[in-house]
Amino acid sequence: MSSSSLAPSQGTFHWQSSAPLVGPQPDPPQTVYAVKDPSVVFANGKYHVFMTTAGSKGWGIAYTSFADWSSASTAPIFPLDKSPIGPGYRAAPEVFYFAPQKLWYLIFQGGDPMYSTTTNIEDPMSWSPARPFFATAPDITKPPAGTGWLDFYIICNDTKCYLFNTDDNGHVMRSETSIDQFPNGFHNTVIVIDEPRDDAFEGSSHYRVKGTNTYLTVVEAISPKGRYFRIWKSDGLEGAWVPLGTAAKNPFATGDNVGSIWSEGISHGELIRDTKDQTQVIDPCKPLQFLFQGNDPLVHPSDYIQLPYRLGLLTAKGPNPITDMCVK
Repeated sequence: MSSSSLAPSQGTFHWQSSAPLVGPQPDPPQTVYAVKDPSVVFANGKYHVFMTTAGSKGWGIAYTSFADWSSASTAPIFPLDKSPIGPGYRAAPEVFYFAPQKLWYLIFQGGDPMYSTTTNIEDPMSWSPARPFFATAPDITKPPAGTGWLDFYIICNDTKCYLFNTDDNGHVMRSETSIDQFPNGFHNTVIVIDEPRDDAFEGSSHYRVKGTNTYLTVVEAISPKGRYFRIWKSDGLEGAWVPLGTAAKNPFATGDNVGSIWSEGISHGELIRDTKDQTQVIDPCKPLQFLFQGNDPLVHPSDYIQLPYRLGLLTAKGPNPITDMCVK
């Protein structure tokens, strides 16, 4: 095999941003302030996007679908509190198809990590009632040792499934179960990335690079210029995570490397995956795209829930440390 025809990347990322693509839609009787925390798969000729909604009734999750990004702004959004998932605090979804069971899984936080399943991702009323992964939160997440857990993300290899989370305090954690037991049996919750609080804050997502044994972790961080993402790599989901790239603090997407930026930094997002299943594969030979949340830098409400987040799409420009892994 030969390596990619792209020139080497010099170890850095560069992006171009779309305009905001998905924004709040009316959901009477509440006022919806924002849409956030996207997760997206492409299946049956459509993009299926799940997101957090922030409204006057609190936090919820919702669904939309469309054939191409030019249709995203007009596609109807369906609040999933109207489905069997039910009302209550729900946020930060992740969606994937679990091939061994032929089921779609929607992962989200409801305090602790929860899930719902369906055989038909196109029918928002088909999701099952929410169920917890854990009977009780692991001790490592509780005071005095821990500060809680949030933003749950699952990825599997051939034998195990791993649930990752962050804690708003500099840690990325990992729990595990066998692929045969999934979604039951998660245990052995350990810290796998340990950084100062702002340098690994929240919103991690995890991928395998197609054609390699390399895995990637992308984590949201905080800087004086706003939110941004850092990136690590590993040769296995149980391996050590090391920075990817040559720049200080291994930046992935920031206000400084995104062209046409309209938001105050780059916040909670997900790479567009090459597969829909539990392996979370991205293709280094295709242009990277990252669906993210951004907010107007001129709007600063006193209440966090009213921050006017919208969803936008980053597209990588030129070579980068991930395209360096492309082999043809």
